[in-house]
Amino acid sequence: MQEVDVQDAWIFINKIFPILNSSYPTVYTKEEFYKAAKIIKELNLTCFVQDMVILKIETSLRKSIIPKFWSHFKSPENIKPFYKFLKAIDSLYEDYSKLLEVINALDMLRNINNFDKPIMGEMNIKNSLKLMLKSTMFSQHHTSYDKVISYFYEEALLLEDMDSFSSKQCPICSLLDCSNCETLFLKANGKLIEMSLLGPLTDQALTDLIYYYINMHIQKTCKDNFDTSYIESFEKWLDRVIITWLKKIYCHSEVSDRSIADFDKKLRNYLYNTYTKIRINQLFNIIIEYPDSLAALEDIKICLPKTDLKQYLIKKLQQAVETRLLHLGVSTSDVLTAYVAAIRSLRFLDPSGLLLEVITQPIHQYLRSREDTVRCVVSSLTEEGPNDLAEELVRGETVLCDENTIQDSDENWETWTPESSDHQPSKIPATKRSSDIISMLVNVYGSKELFVNEYRTLLADRLLCQYSCDTEKEIRYLELLKLRFGDSQLHYCEVMLKDIVDSKRINQHIKQDPNYKNQEIPISTMIVSAQFWPPFKEEKLELHPKLLTQFESFTKGFETLKGSRTLCWKNHLGIVDLEIELSSRTLSLSVSPVHATIMMHFQDSNRWTLNDLSKTMQVPPTVLRRKIGFWQSHGLLVENEQDIFLLKEETSEDNIVQDNIIIEDYESESAMASAQDQRDEELQTFWSYIVGMLMNLDTLSLERIHQMLKMFALQGSSVEYNIHELKIFLDKKVREHQLIHSNGLYKLPK
Repeated sequence: MQEVDVQDAWIFINKIFPILNSSYPTVYTKEEFYKAAKIIKELNLTCFVQDMVILKIETSLRKSIIPKFWSHFKSPENIKPFYKFLKAIDSLYEDYSKLLEVINALDMLRNINNFDKPIMGEMNIKNSLKLMLKSTMFSQHHTSYDKVISYFYEEALLLEDMDSFSSKQCPICSLLDCSNCETLFLKANGKLIEMSLLGPLTDQALTDLIYYYINMHIQKTCKDNFDTSYIESFEKWLDRVIITWLKKIYCHSEVSDRSIADFDKKLRNYLYNTYTKIRINQLFNIIIEYPDSLAALEDIKICLPKTDLKQYLIKKLQQAVETRLLHLGVSTSDVLTAYVAAIRSLRFLDPSGLLLEVITQPIHQYLRSREDTVRCVVSSLTEEGPNDLAEELVRGETVLCDENTIQDSDENWETWTPESSDHQPSKIPATKRSSDIISMLVNVYGSKELFVNEYRTLLADRLLCQYSCDTEKEIRYLELLKLRFGDSQLHYCEVMLKDIVDSKRINQHIKQDPNYKNQEIPISTMIVSAQFWPPFKEEKLELHPKLLTQFESFTKGFETLKGSRTLCWKNHLGIVDLEIELSSRTLSLSVSPVHATIMMHFQDSNRWTLNDLSKTMQVPPTVLRRKIGFWQSHGLLVENEQDIFLLKEETSEDNIVQDNIIIEDYESESAMASAQDQRDEELQTFWSYIVGMLMNLDTLSLERIHQMLKMFALQGSSVEYNIHELKIFLDKKVREHQLIHSNGLYKLPK
């Protein structure tokens, strides 16, 4: 009897589980199923049957179903990836459905026989099937799978973002107004969700694809466009296209809300990071185009708190500044323009000033190394036309240096926030940071006197080189500068401007003197107070006797007017208006005194040698030759022989420059002594000490001379200089043959 029951059981087992014979379930009645279940239970074969069924399912998955699934990815290249993946999913789902019938039958058997042994750790045997499917699939992962699935979802994503295309042609099947491809796509995702394969199979591919798509969309939309804010439109685009598309994919998923929420958080974070990085990489251009780029700065300001990119911003911007700004190929004025734009832009991004301080520190150091920085700053402050520094000057704020304290403002204590710890430690306390641009430029050097002295020199140049100088404009600038630097700092400049007004009055008074009238050469002088003006450039020049006579007559008139005061003439400074009448033309020129003196001597004699004229004018031959070159360029003088010059009154039409107009001198040299000349003059006061040392000690090294000067000559003196400056000074004396340098020692020539 027992033997018959076992045979009956095996017949019924094969009928309800034909997979044991490598086939799938056939139709069986409910009575047949319950009868088989009863026999299996009586024979205690439930566990055996379950193990046999699971083993057969695993074998079928490993040897048949999964290899067939991966085989679809080896199909010919002319088949679109979209259809490859659809075919693979349909085939897998068909096999999965058959296995699901087996699992359902096994689950019924377990329920009838009250059998609750877990399968692969799962009490729900449907989950066990999904686990077996998933583990077997990824154990046989095919290399071409990632590429196919990426193309599959990329084409599907293009379906969602059809608004970005000019035509409504389907990117998959190339038909107009196609709705079938999207239906197929959604069905395929529904099957993956049912098999619990959507996440494991597609999450990484979806993430990579969407990241790429976001990046491309941002790059395409905001490339080199800084005058529009995009962050809000990007957020709307993310919701309208990407998130909506993901909701369609996960619509049948039991965890759709959680999946979408996770994706939404991750994608928004990526959107902010990507957009912020792109804008940071463009930040140097954004700064240069300020204030037109204010919208882009606003986006960066919004995104920075949502990202961890402040250090990235500092690094990238410092690199851009170093490679694109801080080199010899960029003029100092352009560096200053970029610096001012950086101050305003970074102050907008970070009102605390910490970011500004860190970024601009290399610019400070570089500006300090350029000799013309102060002059460029002062020139920009007082030049006509739209100018950032001139606008700052008009605001009238006081220049504050590091030693001055900026008082804290208690009015906004409710909105006060502590300084960010993201930046490098600041050397300047928050109470001493100035947001004023001119103050920051002054703080580069830490001295207002340096800027005031440069303005004084610049003002002197303008007053001396432009006899029709607009004193009212200069007074207006001076008043604005006094608001910045203080009255005491600019007192000398007030005297200089007063000298200009007084000079006009004195000139008019002397010219009305009967003893001075009817002069052959009319002159107009600028009389300056020597102790208030910067040092003048010193050059030797002996004027023509006619001019010297005129100067003596003017001096007598001045002494008569001023009593105990007299005039010390600077023969090499000034402008001479000449009218030169030739046989074929007339020239009207404004030239320097040395050029005028040359022509006056050629008026006396048509032929001069370079040495004779040099001795007569007391001008070095090399300098004189350069000055004569000016008249050669106008065709008036020719060098007939070596160092012999002739006046040429008749010239061909090709050599004639524009007639009867004022031609400015091509040399626009400063009338004031350079900073190096002034420094040499200061050092010259110690030359007698150095000569005395060498007379007593014969030979001395550079270090010894410097040490002895510090001990004796520099005590109580306001002039200081380092050993490098001393070496430059002594080497100059060597070139002038006043010293001999040998074996590292200096000595006097015998």
